[in-house]
Amino acid sequence: MRALSGRVSRHHKMQIGKMTGFKSDFLRTLSERGFIHQMSDETGLDDLLRTQTVTAYIGYDPTASSLHVGHLMQIMMLHWFQATGHRPISLMGGGTGMVGDPSFKEEARKLMTVEMIEDNIASIKRAFANYIDYDKGPLGGGLMINNAEWLRPLNYLEFLRDVGRHFSVNRMLSFDSVKTRLDREQSLSFLEFNYMILQAYDFVELARRYDCRLQMGGSDQWGNIVNGIDLGHRMGTQQLYALTSPLLTTSSGAKMGKTASGAVWLDADLLSVYDFWQYWRNTEDGDVERFLKLFTLLPLDEIARLAALGGSEINEAKKVLATEVTAILHGRQAAEEAAETARRAFEEGALAEGLPTVEISRGELDAGLGLLAAFVTAGLCASNGEARRQVKGGGLRVNDLVAQDEKRVLGTSDLVDEGVIKLSLGKKKHVLLKAV
Repeated sequence: MRALSGRVSRHHKMQIGKMTGFKSDFLRTLSERGFIHQMSDETGLDDLLRTQTVTAYIGYDPTASSLHVGHLMQIMMLHWFQATGHRPISLMGGGTGMVGDPSFKEEARKLMTVEMIEDNIASIKRAFANYIDYDKGPLGGGLMINNAEWLRPLNYLEFLRDVGRHFSVNRMLSFDSVKTRLDREQSLSFLEFNYMILQAYDFVELARRYDCRLQMGGSDQWGNIVNGIDLGHRMGTQQLYALTSPLLTTSSGAKMGKTASGAVWLDADLLSVYDFWQYWRNTEDGDVERFLKLFTLLPLDEIARLAALGGSEINEAKKVLATEVTAILHGRQAAEEAAETARRAFEEGALAEGLPTVEISRGELDAGLGLLAAFVTAGLCASNGEARRQVKGGGLRVNDLVAQDEKRVLGTSDLVDEGVIKLSLGKKKHVLLKAV
C-alpha cells in the first residue's frame, strides 16, 4: 500500500458554504449557530447523519486538572450531537497525553507521569457530565473512553509495521503545525512527531471498536483528523468523516479561554462561579450574539431578540449570556446566585462600601471616552503615559475585566446596572465612573 499523500488531504478539504441547506438536524443546528469551519464530504456526512444514528468523538489530552473556556466550543458540539439523536464520545488522552500534541505550540509540553494523567482525567470528567448524558444506555448514551486502553499496550515494532508504514514523512513535514515549529527553528522531538500517527490510530480504533464514523475538533486539528480518515481507508474501516470548528477569538482578537490573570477554568475549585459568570458578563458588544449561539441553549429567535438590543440595553443581553452559560456548567441556582451577587455589588455593595465615585456626563460617554483618559479622570493614573504602562502590565481593569487594549474607547454600553463603570488599578484601588 502506498503511504499517505497530500492529494487525499486536498480532496478532503472543503470550506463550509458549498451546501446551502443541510438535511440532518445536527449539521443544520451547527450551521445555524456558527460551529462549522470545514468538513470532508459534506453530502455524504449529511446523508449519514440524516439516515443513521452516528457515533462521533472529540479528543482531549489531560494536560491540566481542568479544561477551560477555550475547550467549550467543542464540548457544545458534542452536546448538540447527542441532542439531535446521535452518540458522542469524549475521548480522554491517557495515552496521547504521555506524548503531547505539538500542534502550533512553540515548545514541547512538559511530560507527565501516568499518575498525573489519571488524576487530571478524573477531575475533568466532572465538567463533561454537565453537557453530555452518559446514562441513556448503550444506544443513546454518551461514552467517555481513555485511549490508554489501546495505546499503552502497543508493541512498538508491530505498530511501525502495521501503522507507521502508511505515513509519508514528506507529507507530515508539510503540515502547518509542524512547519511553524521548524520555520522558527524550534526543536520538534521525535516523540512529538509521532503524535499525529497516534491520533490517526485513535480514529481507526474507535471506528473498529465503537463504529465511530466522525471526528470533530478545532480547525488546528484538521490535518490530524484527515490523517485518521486516510489511515482508516488503508486499514479497512468504513468511510470516516471530519468536521472542524473555526478558531475562536473575541472581537478585539484575544484568544478565548485565557485572560491576563490566567485561564478561565471550567472547574469551580480553580475559578469561582462568580468569576466565571463575570467573564461572560464582560463580553465585548460585538461578540454577544455569536456567543449566545455558540455557548447557550437558547432558541435562535430569542437570541435574535437579545442581539437587537442597543446602547446600554446590550448589558441585559450580556447578563443573560453569563447566566445561561454558567447555568449549564454550574447549575441554574449557582448561576442566579452569581448574577444576584453581581447586582448587589454594583447596585448596593459597591456604593455602600464607599468606593470613590467620579461623575461624568452621559454625553461624554456617548461621544466615547478613551480608556487612558478615563483612568486619568478617575484619578487612578497621573497621566496617559502611566495608564499606558499599566495596561501593558495588566494592571488596569474595567468592570473587573483586565484592560488589554490601550486604544479602547469606553461608551454607554460599558455602563452596568446603576449607570456606573467600575475602574480598578491593581486589586485594591477602585473608582466608579457615574454617568449623570
